[in-house]
Amino acid sequence: MIIHNRFAASRAVLAASISMLAFATPALAQTDPTETQVAEPERTGGLTEIIVTARKRAESAQNIPVAVTAFAPEQIQRYDISSVERIAASTPSLQVGKATTGSGAQITLRGIGTPASALGIESSTAVIVDGVYYGNGRILNEGFFDLARIEVLKGPQALFFGKNATAGVISIATADPTDQFEGSTRVGYEIKGQRAFIEQILSGPISETLSGRIALRGAKMWGGYTTNYAPDLPLTFTDLDTGTTFNTVAPAGPREAPGERELLGRASLKWEPNSDFTSITKASMGWNRANDPGWNNVIFSCANGFSTLMPDVPCERKWYSYHNAAPAEVGEVFPYAYEGGALGATYKSFQVTNNSNYDLGGVMLTAVLNYQNQRNRWFSDSDYQQRITQIFVGSYEKWKALSGEFRAQTQYDGPLNAMVGVLYQDSKLTADQNVFFGNVQKSNEDPVNQFMAFSKYSTTDGETISPFAQVVWNVVPEVELSGGVRYTHETKDSYFIHPFIRPGIAYQELNPIETKQTFTDWTPEVTIAYKPSRNLNIYAGYKAGYKSGGFSNESTYTNASLPEDLDFEPEKAKGFEGGIKATVADNQLRLDLALYNYKYTDLQVDFFEAQTFRFVTGNAGSARTKGAEFSFEFAPHALPDLSVRGSANYNDAHYIEFAAPCVTGQTPAQGCNLTFNAFDGSLGQDLAGVRMAMAPKWTGSLGVAYDIPVSDGLSLGVSTDARYSSSYNASPFANPIATQGEYVNLDASMFLKSDAGWELGVIGKNLTNQFVVSGALDAPSTGSGTGTAAGRLADQRGYANTPRTVQVQVTYRY
Repeated sequence: MIIHNRFAASRAVLAASISMLAFATPALAQTDPTETQVAEPERTGGLTEIIVTARKRAESAQNIPVAVTAFAPEQIQRYDISSVERIAASTPSLQVGKATTGSGAQITLRGIGTPASALGIESSTAVIVDGVYYGNGRILNEGFFDLARIEVLKGPQALFFGKNATAGVISIATADPTDQFEGSTRVGYEIKGQRAFIEQILSGPISETLSGRIALRGAKMWGGYTTNYAPDLPLTFTDLDTGTTFNTVAPAGPREAPGERELLGRASLKWEPNSDFTSITKASMGWNRANDPGWNNVIFSCANGFSTLMPDVPCERKWYSYHNAAPAEVGEVFPYAYEGGALGATYKSFQVTNNSNYDLGGVMLTAVLNYQNQRNRWFSDSDYQQRITQIFVGSYEKWKALSGEFRAQTQYDGPLNAMVGVLYQDSKLTADQNVFFGNVQKSNEDPVNQFMAFSKYSTTDGETISPFAQVVWNVVPEVELSGGVRYTHETKDSYFIHPFIRPGIAYQELNPIETKQTFTDWTPEVTIAYKPSRNLNIYAGYKAGYKSGGFSNESTYTNASLPEDLDFEPEKAKGFEGGIKATVADNQLRLDLALYNYKYTDLQVDFFEAQTFRFVTGNAGSARTKGAEFSFEFAPHALPDLSVRGSANYNDAHYIEFAAPCVTGQTPAQGCNLTFNAFDGSLGQDLAGVRMAMAPKWTGSLGVAYDIPVSDGLSLGVSTDARYSSSYNASPFANPIATQGEYVNLDASMFLKSDAGWELGVIGKNLTNQFVVSGALDAPSTGSGTGTAAGRLADQRGYANTPRTVQVQVTYRY
């Protein structure tokens, strides 16, 4: 009943927003053609042109044949879009879950996503920063600020964005140095997490040909978004070498998490020796520390409503946890544990990017060079619940890559233009992970192994060479035909070993597993656009997508495992997309309709078997996504400081063929078939025709922004945005109890601005305080009786969103 009332209240909020907009927006006056016409005043208001780079060149969003959601700097600041998660909060068809283990990110667009549990699987939605592909999901740990543009490109984007963009692209452009001096200082405080931050930006000319920009951001959180209710936990340990026992205590973890601290910095130089050549170099670093890496892993649903490991604790959709730190004896010697066995996560990154353009008149030459280095260390209570035999995991992951993309693009006035280029990337992924469970010690082992159940070490060296080409032909002035293809040749050499396995553990003591994988693919794209006027664009196209195969670096190799459990094949997509983009009503109303139908084959999936702590990475058979997306923006001349925007999206994403493993504890009545073997040879279920994970059928949004003059030199800007999602299953294997119900999120902001340069802002996120999970997995050591009538489903842990937050900030620009 409480849940029903919350949804009713949420719908009422959305309805009230719509009603307010209806009454606040005046009708356009009708003109009698027989009346004497008088000179019209200067036209104000109307829509602002949006410039995007979805086709590797600056174009109006109105004119490109691509479904794109773009955010200008004003929108980014208004809604404090400073992370990939906050981009998702403003994009209805995009969901992002931040994870502790594996790749660190589950990004789903139009129902196509990649599970976060497997480190070696790269995201189906590529993240591009300043033109550079980032293949590690830990990019979610980056804080993004001082941005020039954000674009979310939907559907396969293989031709222009290098690799692995089968679902779409999140493209982020940071601000460039300016020719005129500008600077700003911003301080703020977020109330729920007790988080204070400060930003400093300085930009301007250094000489006639050189300009620079420095952006710094620091933040500290004294509170958190989840509450830990775990008490100190008495434990009894057994020394397997001496037979003696001793008592110890696993202290409660941090009461409020994540307790984040971060320091970010970026230095940029822009060199323009003449009007034909521009070179921009950006060097950035990031440091982030959290007191509990599993802070958003919430046990939100259980088979009988109560935790398996804590029978007196109900499983609820609330922001709380039961996490303990490791006993001091363990923490003193266990790899990657923090002082005294404390939980924690530390992320460090460094990257340098250079974008150079040389205009030869009819040809533009472009080079994008990048070096990136990301390191992530974490120590976690990895059963995410409290019990007398805890599981702790310490891990260190490192990703580094060197890449270069070179393009030549013609820009003739004639009907025919072309682009050719090549991408090269050399990368290395290293993972070192150590697991404790069983409350035992082997005192005769080396200290680092005394409390170890098993460890694993893995590396993957990758090399990609990918040439591409496109031809654009204006058949007649109103018709543009474009076609292109990308060829990808990629090698991955991987290594995996369990350096230590405690006797009695059901993991194979094996020689290193070494694999050498080679993947090649041709990915074509053809699009036709009809533009009878500058305000109308009708387009249709065929697109393909490709994501390379790979190796699951943080898997485990049990006695039930097979060598092929650790590697997987490429994921591919192909299909059609079309749409209409129109600007009408004297540049006051923008309408955008996109239709799509794509088939995906060999989707990359990762399965966690909760009872045996076993990971299996492989490929699903095939899936289809089809749907329609409609959006609008209204900016009336009568009220030049008002804008109204909204969207409605229908998405049908379902498996065509998928022999999936049974989820832990699944019964025959729930679809677990004793004679149906899944891709790993275990008990299976047939998910053909079943809706995919993280794929709500309906999503939508509605927002309004209005600037109100208060007095001379002072104005008040207010905005509100509501986002709706229908229900979906958060489990990649359709677990019956992993359902996320429909919800409405409401964001709002208010800014008091002065012509003197200062600004006071209040930003509210998730004001409806909806608990939402963006991905779910079986909780370790829960569930039982898989494939039998007595089966009990495993507890579900989900990647929970952030609760209601209100942030106050002051900005001074000079």
